[in-house]
Amino acid sequence: MEEEFFNKLKERVLPYFEDGGGHGFDHVERVYSMAIKISRGENVDMDVVRAAALLHDIARSKEDKFDVCHAEEGVKMACEILKEVDFPVKKIKDVVHAIGVHRYSKNLKAESREAEILQDADRLDVLGAVIVGRAFEKAGKEGTIIYDSDMPIKENYGGCKTCVINHFYEKSLKITPESFKTVKAREIAKGRYDFVKEFVERYVKELKGRIMMERFKYIGGLR
Repeated sequence: MEEEFFNKLKERVLPYFEDGGGHGFDHVERVYSMAIKISRGENVDMDVVRAAALLHDIARSKEDKFDVCHAEEGVKMACEILKEVDFPVKKIKDVVHAIGVHRYSKNLKAESREAEILQDADRLDVLGAVIVGRAFEKAGKEGTIIYDSDMPIKENYGGCKTCVINHFYEKSLKITPESFKTVKAREIAKGRYDFVKEFVERYVKELKGRIMMERFKYIGGLR
């Protein structure tokens, strides 16, 4: 399909997104660009890839407000929107499948290469310098604490509230480079994964070092 179609689709979905919180339209744009990048050389339908990337988080604000699954709700919303904009009917099922299985916490299997590419593109945005910024932005919006040494790291992602540093351990650092489906995504993930790992380890070490110095001061060892 023509570039103009996807530019108009961007305009159509933009009002569904709110600024801040880590899942604004800037996230969608990064996933969209990454999906196109890692699709190069792949035997995929780019109309499906591009539409799925633009619509994958269409129900994110609805999830925040009404506690629904944004992937499941997004399937319904995307289907209606694609019909409204005259997207090829025979391709809609492939778009909504990709949206329906993209969510990391659901651990659903992608049954098409297009769906695998959306999963890869979305999960790459949970690694690297960008996720550090997203996590702190979200924490500021929601009032989440950054780190609590007494808060245990959960084995499974999701559920009860966690602190920012634990979030990295519970989600980002479980998305290893080997878990990506495409060669390009695995290559990109390696550097991003290493960055997050180093950042988290250094943050905790520096924080604990500062705490130790303060305690030392109070027992008279540091003036």
